[in-house]
Amino acid sequence: MLSLRLARGAHPAALCRRLLVACAAGGVGFLLLSALAYAVAHPEAGRAALLRLAWCAVPLAATVQLAMAVTRAEPVGRRGSGLDVAGLGPGRMPVLAAVSTALAGLLGSCVSLLCFLHLRGDTSEVLPYHGAAADVLPAGPLPLAAAVTLLAIVPLAAAVASALTLRRTPAGSERAPQPLPPPDSLDLADAARAEPSVPLPAGLPWGTALTTAGIALSAYAGDDRPRAATDGWLPIDGTLGGVAPGVVGGWLLIAAGIVLAAPGLVHLCGLLLAAGRPRVVRLLAGRGLQEESRRVGRPLGALCAAVAASLAAFSLDGLGQFGPLGVLGTGIVLVCSLASVATAADEARAARRPATALLRRLGAPRGMLRRAALLRLSVLLVVFVPLTWLAAQLIALPAGG
Repeated sequence: MLSLRLARGAHPAALCRRLLVACAAGGVGFLLLSALAYAVAHPEAGRAALLRLAWCAVPLAATVQLAMAVTRAEPVGRRGSGLDVAGLGPGRMPVLAAVSTALAGLLGSCVSLLCFLHLRGDTSEVLPYHGAAADVLPAGPLPLAAAVTLLAIVPLAAAVASALTLRRTPAGSERAPQPLPPPDSLDLADAARAEPSVPLPAGLPWGTALTTAGIALSAYAGDDRPRAATDGWLPIDGTLGGVAPGVVGGWLLIAAGIVLAAPGLVHLCGLLLAAGRPRVVRLLAGRGLQEESRRVGRPLGALCAAVAASLAAFSLDGLGQFGPLGVLGTGIVLVCSLASVATAADEARAARRPATALLRRLGAPRGMLRRAALLRLSVLLVVFVPLTWLAAQLIALPAGG
């Protein structure tokens, strides 16, 4: 009941984020139901049905990541949100976050079931688009227990991930801001230097090692032997349908390495910006990137990996070879990754408000703060756009060779 009251009185931006989680959960539920319908309609194709079901893990992971980002960005995940007065301390916050995420996921799963049955032609013909996807979705009765189990996967996984996010990082337990001297004793440069330096995230060497291992594995597995569509491990047609399992494992290692190394890359960008004797704008941008490296780095790395995989797949086969369900899964991954980055950026902006207010009291013009934000964005684009292009080339090389 408390979760429903909080949802009713939440800010429109928070409601939009929860609605986006529900839509992503509905899309993943639709893909899971499609895989179940294919398995029921083709009982002899056990391996293909299992691969279609396993392929849904990619949009499922993107949806879980979005749910975690939304949970961290909401007031329930911040210190001093006022819920302590109602008896909801750090021990009960994960439960509240899990219930809120589960409600959004259940809403999306129920809508996905209704849309699946309607587009397949199993419901009344009163509503439009009745049976519009009958040629894509296999016909036949769906096992009730299997359908309910698959639809419960997304809300359960998102709820558990949200609870673990707040339990591992209790409400607002990010690094607390250090007390600053009085504004009268500071100038702009001193205020920019008042925030202590942030240590380098530990994932950069491990991410580099995983990426290197993925490149080596995909290059070793992607030999010149002929690849038939029946020997492939990807549940799509065309060139990608004959990709060897070792190449797929290499792709996963490359993507995991990029996600793991991204916070370290963001921190290094900030460290280079603030090196030497920088002016105020460059110092603000550098310190901001160092402070936000852990919060923004992982979602930015996931977006980089998702865009790289999409570019590689498009360069090999084009979107037409994926089919409607493949395009839906790709869209879910891209939208969830982009929304996670936007949510993390909004959370970082909320965390910078005390420092921004101090700089405004010291007389900092708004144009200077905008230039610092633009410099941060430009540096991230300069680093991650070439990284995305390079990852796309590495992913496409074994499959196209």
